[in-house]
Amino acid sequence: MNLSKISEIFVVTNEAQKFFVLGQIRELGYKLSDANVLVEPESKNTLPAIVYGMQEIKKRFGKSVVGIYSSDHVLDPAAMQTIAAAEALTFKYLVTFGVSPTQPHTGYGYIKPAEPLDCGFRVKEFREKPDLDSAKAYIKEGCLWNSGMFLFDTDLFFSELKVHASETFEAFFGAKSQKSSGNSHISEIYAKLPNLSIDYGIMEKSDKVAVVKLENDWNDLGNFSALYAELEKDESGNCINACDSVLLRSSKNFVYSRPEKVVSLIDINDLVVVDTRDALLVCPKKSSQKVKEVVSELKARNDERARIGQTVYRPWGWYKVLEKSERHNIKKITVLPEQSLSLQLHFHRSEHWVVVRGMACVQVNEEKGFIRSGESTFIRAGEKHRLSNPGKIPLEIIEVQLGELVDEADILRFEDEYGRE
Repeated sequence: MNLSKISEIFVVTNEAQKFFVLGQIRELGYKLSDANVLVEPESKNTLPAIVYGMQEIKKRFGKSVVGIYSSDHVLDPAAMQTIAAAEALTFKYLVTFGVSPTQPHTGYGYIKPAEPLDCGFRVKEFREKPDLDSAKAYIKEGCLWNSGMFLFDTDLFFSELKVHASETFEAFFGAKSQKSSGNSHISEIYAKLPNLSIDYGIMEKSDKVAVVKLENDWNDLGNFSALYAELEKDESGNCINACDSVLLRSSKNFVYSRPEKVVSLIDINDLVVVDTRDALLVCPKKSSQKVKEVVSELKARNDERARIGQTVYRPWGWYKVLEKSERHNIKKITVLPEQSLSLQLHFHRSEHWVVVRGMACVQVNEEKGFIRSGESTFIRAGEKHRLSNPGKIPLEIIEVQLGELVDEADILRFEDEYGRE
């Protein structure tokens, strides 16, 4: 059941994830306008992100009913019927969705329903993530898991925002905010914003909040244990995403590995093993939510692997890092049909390109030429160059970078079709 056209869907993200989002949408077979991807200049929690999206929707479509969903949730499509029916409540209430618990879960917040409404309940109170004994007590009381999904009427939402989060309202809609526009506009707004969640900023304070119960399957995929619950298992309860594996007397494990590697577990149970090109994780399944602590530690070390994955999306396509050291970097680059990289140069590295598939148009300084599958070219440090795909199929090349500096900092752009600096 479709509730919106693709042109009515907006994604709020950050600059580092923008092209990752657009690339994944393309891989799903959809085309979403760049204008529908709203980039936050900095993270200020969920309330500013929701206000940003709601404001843009009202600008383009006027008064609307808006569904808000986190990007990492899995929800049974049948739930869309319940969500659609909840629209009848949105003119009087800010609607949230509570999932009927299947177990006493300590990783979710809870919602205590009050008196019934037409297709839901007024909310009596929100409760934070509990310990196990409290979670059991909450379920006995009839509490629901807080899914973090909402359905808001724009007029009611902004009215409640003004009452309960006036500082956020003023930043977006105050007289000073209305005088400026453009890319600097949203940066100026975010500089004034407090760090607020939607629950703490509005939902827990408003007396106009309703909860609609979802009886459908739902999972927020917050860790590898949650991912394990969603995927198929073998007869021993192992979830294996690896081309070759040997598991002896081992059960209920989650295994993800590179296709060229054999994974073997012996007398191992309830373990997470994730092996990628740049990282290896081994932990008990019950501890997989602590991966966030590892990411925080890597960020504290300023390790780029905490920010950039092995597949990096760009407006023209994407690249995968195959091998890297301090003085060399080997990538597989995919350029989408009729797309071009920027006209650029590098001060500290040369590049050797080998075409694997398609035909490349290569500009070096003022000269242009075509390179076919199996052919190659060499770009010296200090030469202006541009790679384009004039064809109708994706262009794939292997790029070998050699030099004193082989990271994304060594790029000087002269022209760019996508407005990048």
